[in-house]
Amino acid sequence: MIRAIRRHSLALALLAACLPGMAARPALSTVAERSGYQQTGRYDEVVALCDAYQRAFPKAVRCFDFGTTPQGRPMKALALSTRGALTAEDARAQGLPVVLVQGGIHAGEIDGKDAGFALARDLLQGKLDTPAQRLLDRVVLLFVPVFNVDGHENFRAWNRPNQRGPEQMGFRVTAQRINLNRDYVKADAPEMQAMLGLINQWDPLLTLDLHVTDGAKFRHDISVTGEPVNVGDEALRAAGRTIKDGILTRLKAQGSLPVGFYPSFVREDDPSSGFVESAYPPRFSSSYFPLRNRLVMLVETHSWKPYPARVRATYNAVLDALQLVAENGAQWSALAAQADARARQLGGTAVALDYRTTEDKRVIDFLGYAYKRVHSDISGGEMTVYDETTPQLWMLPLRDTIVPATTVIAPAGGYLVPAEYAAQVGALLRLHGIDFRTLSAPLAQASVQVFNADKVAFSATPMEGHQRTSLSGTWAPERVDLGPGALFVPIAQPKARLLMAILEPQAPDSMAAWGLFNNSFERKEYMEGYVAEEQARQMLARDPALKAAFAQKLKDDPEFAKSPRARLDFFYRRHPAWDAGYDHYPVLRTDRVPE
Repeated sequence: MIRAIRRHSLALALLAACLPGMAARPALSTVAERSGYQQTGRYDEVVALCDAYQRAFPKAVRCFDFGTTPQGRPMKALALSTRGALTAEDARAQGLPVVLVQGGIHAGEIDGKDAGFALARDLLQGKLDTPAQRLLDRVVLLFVPVFNVDGHENFRAWNRPNQRGPEQMGFRVTAQRINLNRDYVKADAPEMQAMLGLINQWDPLLTLDLHVTDGAKFRHDISVTGEPVNVGDEALRAAGRTIKDGILTRLKAQGSLPVGFYPSFVREDDPSSGFVESAYPPRFSSSYFPLRNRLVMLVETHSWKPYPARVRATYNAVLDALQLVAENGAQWSALAAQADARARQLGGTAVALDYRTTEDKRVIDFLGYAYKRVHSDISGGEMTVYDETTPQLWMLPLRDTIVPATTVIAPAGGYLVPAEYAAQVGALLRLHGIDFRTLSAPLAQASVQVFNADKVAFSATPMEGHQRTSLSGTWAPERVDLGPGALFVPIAQPKARLLMAILEPQAPDSMAAWGLFNNSFERKEYMEGYVAEEQARQMLARDPALKAAFAQKLKDDPEFAKSPRARLDFFYRRHPAWDAGYDHYPVLRTDRVPE
């Protein structure tokens, strides 16, 4: 029997050798398609398909690695262009807009991988184009099937308990337990560092980040949100609105029930509370790319829809986006270039660091199901029970008016980073493609602005492995000496908004906010109580103004009056022994460009 099987295998191999055309035609279908979208393939399928697409379409596809995961797996990308623009340099030379389609950043939400491969094959085989409108002649598709590769291989059922299919899937976070969709600015993960390298190289006009929602049960099958619509360069927001509205319109014509906001309840698990739309901080893809003056759309299929329907909706959304970029790419590329030019002029102007949603509401129609709120004898609280057999029209309030929350005046010149912090700050700026230079000569008595924190709050629990820090304070003029090796980071550059998001201490995803400068806000030296007592009495004896201020503080602040530590600290902070570096943010601002 074994010999017969071997003879049969050898015969097939000989037949393939005699028919080179047959042998050279690799299989391009996916596990998902062959299983009727009950399953999704493992990552070895991505590696094999990437190579197979390149072999099947050598003039239109390039398969390449753009990084390696902590567990040693290759991070694969495919560049697709029927104009042969298979490198970033070729795309720029031909003036073709690049669309980055990113699947599997949360590897359990894997619709984008299977939809992307099917769409790429159909485009390459000419099944979706007319001769006059071949999409891959007009747009370069840069497809990353799985961003979170190691998470994808943490593969099992129940990784997404609130999701209908596939039977098994990957896990939300990386092998190092980093959530990549919280990592765009701080860039802790090797995977994110590799992705930023890819983004810097290709400079996509539009990025599609493909997800699956969490949350409630309702009839809508897909949400499309993105920026710049509410944030970023105001003139570029017109392109953001056009692409968002265009995808929603086309999805509806294709039979979907899309919504243009992420369906997040005001009160968790309570539909009656209505929805609130937010402008998220740039740790998320949906707010990171606008800081680079580029477009991003967050596509979220609904987790309670079956996997085949979700993949089809994702397929359509990506196709719709490609069509819109093919039609409008030249105009939107010009708008992006103009936004780059405007960003160079942000110095001395007001720039929003974050945003908030107002209390303004409007009532919308939302396609839900009948539901009731009941007491749970498990949790002891209230729970929602949905009846998916009974469609119901929900008329609910939506808060979607978004305005700036924290605004600062950008420095006229830029930022100065002392030499002792140059390696740390420079490494992150380099990852994001932000320009800076190292000063070879010292700066004596440089006129700068210094941020001194008057209130510091450390998070009680870690987030993404960091103790986050909230700072309040002001920038104040000062003169400082800086040694050689300091960095100058000019504000006059296209990524000025991203630069401010990293170095302004009150920005929500700044290095300071992620706790990367916490040493600056920790007490490092102390004056023992008996010494402070002695020094306080001497200071009171020789300084009547200080004595009056102390008496007034005792009178005005009962909490201060009751705290021995605070009372002694009153004097220590005014003593020459006080640590001048405490609560002093180490990065400086300057209105002058150093020579």
